[in-house]
Amino acid sequence: MNWQSFWPPVVLSLQVALVASVVAAVAGIAAAWWMSRRSFRGKVLLETAFMLPLVLPPTVVGFLLLVLWGRQGILGKAAEWIFSAPVLFSPWAAIIASIVVAFPLVYQTMKVALDSVDKNLEDAARSAGAGEWKVFRYVTLPLTMRAVMTAYILGFARSLGEFGATLMIAGNIPGKTQTIPTAIYVAVDSGSMAMAWAWTAGMVVISFVLLLATGGLRKKQ
Repeated sequence: MNWQSFWPPVVLSLQVALVASVVAAVAGIAAAWWMSRRSFRGKVLLETAFMLPLVLPPTVVGFLLLVLWGRQGILGKAAEWIFSAPVLFSPWAAIIASIVVAFPLVYQTMKVALDSVDKNLEDAARSAGAGEWKVFRYVTLPLTMRAVMTAYILGFARSLGEFGATLMIAGNIPGKTQTIPTAIYVAVDSGSMAMAWAWTAGMVVISFVLLLATGGLRKKQ
């Protein structure tokens, strides 16, 4: 087995998952807090849209991202104008795909946690003169910290395992956009079973550890 070929997809997958999970965590927590504290017309429709990537086939998500971030898409044109380079078939495309599929898990986890917070504690802080940011920082966030950690771990794990949407907008360029899931697909297709088993074993170990950590956090809640 060629270990020089083994490590690049592993390193890139971890880098993509790290960046994507941080962005998904920040966006998911902010969206969950806002949605749990607001009531407005169309809230159900917006929440459904937030959760849509969780149930859509990965190829559908990938196609929609391809349209939006392609060279003729609105976001793609803007990004190319700013960075003087297309987003598609770059590591950033893999990050974007991972953010989109990880966001619903973070959002749903945090929404449940925030809905369970005692509103009387938040109201007491407001009555003492605290603004919304201070209420969130000093009351809501400490009470949901384990949920925050769980949401982040789930987002990281989902980002690490993303395949379909990533393949469509980032491709499978060795050393540039090839992640572990796409590397396994190519290895099996080409008959390189030893490499496929090595990457699979790595994913199983990483995923097992992440789920174990998530289970431990839930027991403490």
